Amino acid sequence: MAHIDLGVAEHAHPGIIGLLRYRPETAGPLMDLANVLLHADNSLPRGDRELIAAYVSSLNDCDFCASSHSAFAAAQLPGGADLVRLVRLDGEDAPVSEKMRALLTIAAAVRSGGREVTPESVERARTAGATDLEIHDTVLIAAAFCMYNRYVDGLGTVAPDDPRGYERAAVSVVESGYGR
Repeated sequence: MAHIDLGVAEHAHPGIIGLLRYRPETAGPLMDLANVLLHADNSLPRGDRELIAAYVSSLNDCDFCASSHSAFAAAQLPGGADLVRLVRLDGEDAPVSEKMRALLTIAAAVRSGGREVTPESVERARTAGATDLEIHDTVLIAAAFCMYNRYVDGLGTVAPDDPRGYERAAVSVVESGYGR
């Protein structure tokens, strides 16, 4: 049960969904940011950006965000749920490109603290083919998901155990993004 009265049936609106409905004034900017970072056109594929969000959320032990963004990534990546599971277990040894591995390292560093991102980790990403925009967006995705994770967990929202709900939501997110 959430720490505050969200004014909605919590079991019907898990995680951030109930919070967005509770405070629509903040919902718009939060969803706009998610849409730009995860769904808008970018040289880094949508599935990779969702994978970064899932990875950071997993490192932060945010069940709702890790589960939802894992489903969103799996729906867009050739390796599907198996690949996402392997990345969440160990981003450094997962079967992803060197570029993605370097970006995951940067995301994990941001999750620990912004100053944990080193010139060496940025250079590793560049050497692997990451653009400045992709490095920028990786840092911002990681930072934003630290905020989203703390928002969801800080207010004690619920996270459904059934993966089918996340998989159903993935269909909409993949097709339409994070609209208001």
